[in-house]
Amino acid sequence: MTKQLHKRFSTEEVKMLLKKYLTENVKLMYILEILKITQRRFFQLLKSYRKDPEDFSIEYKRKRPTRRISERIEKNIITELKIEKGLIEDKDIALTSYNYSYIKDRLKKKYHQEVSLSTIINRAKREGFYKAKKKEKKAHDREVSTQYIGQLIQHDSSHHKFSPYADERWCLITSLDDHSRLLLYARMVERELSWHHIVALEYVFLTYGIPLRYYVDSHSIFRFVQGRDSMWRKHYLITDEVDTQWKMVLDECKVNITYALSPQARGKVERPYRWLQDRIVRTCAREEIRTVQEAEKVLEAEVERYNYRQVHSTTKEIPIIRFQRAQREKNSLFRDFTVPSPYRDIKDIFCLKATRVVDPYHKVSFNNLNFKVHTAPLRKEIQLRIAPDLKTGMAEVRIWYKDILTDVYQVKNSDLNLVKF
Repeated sequence: MTKQLHKRFSTEEVKMLLKKYLTENVKLMYILEILKITQRRFFQLLKSYRKDPEDFSIEYKRKRPTRRISERIEKNIITELKIEKGLIEDKDIALTSYNYSYIKDRLKKKYHQEVSLSTIINRAKREGFYKAKKKEKKAHDREVSTQYIGQLIQHDSSHHKFSPYADERWCLITSLDDHSRLLLYARMVERELSWHHIVALEYVFLTYGIPLRYYVDSHSIFRFVQGRDSMWRKHYLITDEVDTQWKMVLDECKVNITYALSPQARGKVERPYRWLQDRIVRTCAREEIRTVQEAEKVLEAEVERYNYRQVHSTTKEIPIIRFQRAQREKNSLFRDFTVPSPYRDIKDIFCLKATRVVDPYHKVSFNNLNFKVHTAPLRKEIQLRIAPDLKTGMAEVRIWYKDILTDVYQVKNSDLNLVKF
């Protein structure tokens, strides 16, 4: 059957056949063949006809009347759509399309109103708040390619104007487990430094363990590229022959790195940030966020929602549930973190490094600061391992000569000029 009964026959035609069955003893098999319905459906119609022949009808009736939304909900939908339009038209804001799912969540969170997504989209089209999405030239493979948590960590930073009320752009730094799609780390900072990415490594390693591999783009913080990162070209140096501060931490912890070299490959790193940026920008605009500290609270709420309540479009699971199941089933490549010998403290690992040569006065200098070295011989190379604390504004400088910790100093972060790192 390609059509419903009421679309193939009128009520009067069906009534006539029912009468023939009751009064003229027309065999059921012929009526079923004409109406093209099941025997069960026929007797349902017959029961209804016998009950009230005059009001009998085969016309389709909705079980539930169409629900009309209140004027208050209608007003809130239009208000949110107008805000969306203003953000899209603002050239300083990195938004190009409407996010109706965000509006649905916004109505529930702020106004405590439950509205279906289709209702919001219908209002958007009717009121002129609709913009068709551009079709991607080539669909990117979104399948999960890893079998274990900790097998691949997608790590990246995003530099945008997250709020129209802020004077500057901020940087979003995140680390995401590829298998579970769980956001392991997320932080908003005013200015991106190598130290911020080392802090991200420290948090992931100490909270979840040491993963097998990191997946990043070719940002200068992650990779040295000769000709781009050096003002004075040295012909014996090529790509990766000079390690960045971030890479040195991974090397000491024996973690592999894969670099995304093409725009298509970078899409794997950048895709998880699109939806996060999208929702943060929209909330910051509505809440009139002006400082990075306020934006971090918005970020925390979005990360909590994503990790613990949102079903991921690729895995079809909530990230934390997928992650915890992998832990229970021992499908993990995370290793327990231990401070590698001969080092004694995590500050010796998650730190900024610089080498110096001990001068005839048993001193080394760093950014116009002089440090006394008590154990290393003269004219021998030592290594400064510097661990800044952004909360206290102080840094611990630990001086190592080979396998010996010679000295420990406390200095102000401002005296170290961390921007150079």
